[in-house]
Amino acid sequence: MTRNTILKMVNPILFILMANQMVTAIFHDALPHEVFEIMHQGGGLVFAVTAVLHLILNWNWVKATFFKNCPAEKS
Repeated sequence: MTRNTILKMVNPILFILMANQMVTAIFHDALPHEVFEIMHQGGGLVFAVTAVLHLILNWNWVKATFFKNCPAEKS
């Protein structure tokens, strides 16, 4: 599988997990404690792992964007 194919699967999953975190945080008081633990806390762990995978798959872009070598100034 190519990196782009994996990203096409990881990105929507990451979005769904992020939406899950927001929705469960907003409706925390309306959810039973057991449901909240599974959906928010368990989902948060899966979200973190997926976010790390996303970062690893996009590391070349991160390096190119944020860790550019600044050319030395010439006097």
